[in-house]
Amino acid sequence: MYKSYYSLAYEPFSKGLKVTDSFASHSYQEALSGLDYLKRTKGIGLIIGEPGAGKTFTLRTFKESLNPSLYQVIYFPLSTGGVMDFYRGLAYGLGEEPKFRKVDLFRQIQDGIERLYRERKITPVFILDEMHMAKDAFLQDLAILFNFQMDSTNPFILVLAGLPHLRARLSLNQNRPLAQRITMRYQMTAFDKEEVFRYVEHHLKIAGSKMPIFTESALEAIALQSQGWPRVINKLTTNCLLFGFQMKKEQIDEEIVRLAAEESVL
Repeated sequence: MYKSYYSLAYEPFSKGLKVTDSFASHSYQEALSGLDYLKRTKGIGLIIGEPGAGKTFTLRTFKESLNPSLYQVIYFPLSTGGVMDFYRGLAYGLGEEPKFRKVDLFRQIQDGIERLYRERKITPVFILDEMHMAKDAFLQDLAILFNFQMDSTNPFILVLAGLPHLRARLSLNQNRPLAQRITMRYQMTAFDKEEVFRYVEHHLKIAGSKMPIFTESALEAIALQSQGWPRVINKLTTNCLLFGFQMKKEQIDEEIVRLAAEESVL
C-alpha cells in the first residue's frame, strides 16, 4: 500500500530490519560497548530499560556479532517457568539430554560449560531476556549455577535483560550474591529529539526514500508523542504512513501524526 505510494522498497519501521541497517543511537552504542567489554572479560552482565527501549534488538545485534566457531549462544526470551524448566532448557541448549534430578542437572550443565570452554575452545553465551518476570528461586539459583572453581574463573558469558525494576529486585538481600557478581551494568535510555529526527530519516533513507516524507513539524510531533522510545516511534510512524497513503498526502504533517497517535493508543 503505502510503500509504492511513497516509493519505498520495504516497510522502513518493521521488526524484520537487518542489524546492519540499525540506527546507531547513543544508548544503543553504549549498550553494545558494555556487551563488548563483557565479551572480553566474560562473566555476568545486566541490560535494563523501559519497554520498547531496544533491549532485545541490542541483544540480537550482540548475538549476530559473535563468531559461531568461538561462541555458542543460548537465548531464553522468557523466564517465568520453574527452576527445573530453566535447568532443562540450559542442558538442551548445551546439547545435553537433561538428567532427571536437579543435583544431576546442575553438574551436567556445569560440566557441559566446562567442556565447551576447555576442550572445544568455545565460550557459551547465555542471554536471558525478560528477567524482571523471573521468580526469586530462579535468580538465587543463577548465583550458584554460574560459580566455577570457587568463583575463580568465568568460562561463560551470561547476559540478564529486563525492565528497570529488575535492578531493584537484584538489590534485595536474597539476590545480593548474584548482584555482586555482575561486572557490567547498563540502562538503555530514550532518544532525544535530535535522535528521533535522525532515526526516522535514517530508516526512510535505507528503505529507498528520495524525498522528505515527514515535515519538520511532524517530526517534532513524533518526538513529543513517542517520548523517544524506539518501539513507539516505529508504531507511530507506520500508522502515519498508512494515514498519509489513505489521505493521498505527499508529505505527512503534524495533523496526520495526531490522527495516527489517536489510532495507535500510545
